[in-house]
Amino acid sequence: MNAQTNKKVQLITLNPGHFHAALVQKSMYATIDPEVFVYAPKGKELDAHLALVNGYNTRAENPTVWKEIVYTGDDYLAKMLSEKKGNVVVLAGNNKLKTTYISEAVNAGFNVLADKPMAINKAGFNLLEQTFAAAKKKGVLLYDIMTERSQATNALQRELSMLPAVFGTLQKGTAAEPAVIKESVHHFFKTVSGKPLIRPAWYFDVAQEGEGIVDVTTHLVDLVQWECFPGVTLQYKKDIHVDKAKRWATVITRAQFQQSTQLDQFPDYLQQYVKDGALNVYANGSFDYTIKGVHARVSVTWNFEAPVGGGDTHYSVMKGTKASLVIRQGAEQQYKPVLYIEPVDHSTAYEKSLTAAITQLAKKYEGLAVKKVSNGWELVIPAQYELNHEACFAEVTKRYLDYLQKGKMPAWEVPNMLAKYYTTIEALRVATNAK
Repeated sequence: MNAQTNKKVQLITLNPGHFHAALVQKSMYATIDPEVFVYAPKGKELDAHLALVNGYNTRAENPTVWKEIVYTGDDYLAKMLSEKKGNVVVLAGNNKLKTTYISEAVNAGFNVLADKPMAINKAGFNLLEQTFAAAKKKGVLLYDIMTERSQATNALQRELSMLPAVFGTLQKGTAAEPAVIKESVHHFFKTVSGKPLIRPAWYFDVAQEGEGIVDVTTHLVDLVQWECFPGVTLQYKKDIHVDKAKRWATVITRAQFQQSTQLDQFPDYLQQYVKDGALNVYANGSFDYTIKGVHARVSVTWNFEAPVGGGDTHYSVMKGTKASLVIRQGAEQQYKPVLYIEPVDHSTAYEKSLTAAITQLAKKYEGLAVKKVSNGWELVIPAQYELNHEACFAEVTKRYLDYLQKGKMPAWEVPNMLAKYYTTIEALRVATNAK
């Protein structure tokens, strides 16, 4: 791989149709040049992206100093490929186009940092697999933005699962009672960087955004792999089998659509999803699968708007032979993720083992502690380790910059990215064919 040790990283942002592209630039990085080259068609999506970056540049506290150099011709993709102004392409936008963008950039010799999902259908997966092979030949790094690994509760759920005295070993589970469950609830209308998020109309078109079962589930499947099989290289052809899957629609009224997009009417391409005057978006999905013999369940639900005081939520269970590690993020937790340790054996001996393990882990996470609750213990995580969704983008970017400097990623990253996208797209196939 081509290391970037003696050269600053020069970012290129390609057609930023999703606010995640801007979140990569919410922080500054010592190894990234402040000049960023943007190639995109003119329109509201580009304007929104530039407004977010400008907001980071002009904020009172810790402002950034990005300089956006923008090209807006219709030939923006060809122009980017021919000018080669940078060495890392950041991609977050229309998922119908994304896999092609990734392929074109890699084949032209660019490194790519892409928002999830990198593929939303079988054709996209096939192209993605070819593109990873091309990246290896070109000596460039293709990586997706997995923010959930940087959430403290997820990272510590993983840490605790690797402590036999606390967790034991991961159970296999059954089809009826999976050993691993990951569920998330999201919302179309939300606030980002202090302002209401205006979504492009295509975000509601599953042909362009992808169905929910291949979108947000990317994060959840990644966590299953990363937490249950740390450092293990997965082979999707033999290690993964999707047993059952289902999908269902979120109904969006015309008034809600207008609130989210600022458009008065459903565009023509959305008319096929309109029934009784409302838009039906297949944003929801659930599937059960086995991964190296372990039964897992993943599901995602999209509502229009969160309850007052609420937001996106995450629920996660890992069942060990000695304890279950459970993340809850409901009203009882004030919509903040909380990690619980729920032991099989409530003996004094287990409590001593847990206390000793947390004391040891606190050498890495200063201030970490546990407190007794009704069904076990709550892990008390110091505030400095708790990052919100937006802050996690800087952590992923730092991880990617480290890989660029080294000129390589861990051996398991690429095979496991392929395993992840195989899982979600196979789940879509099973759900679509379900009776």
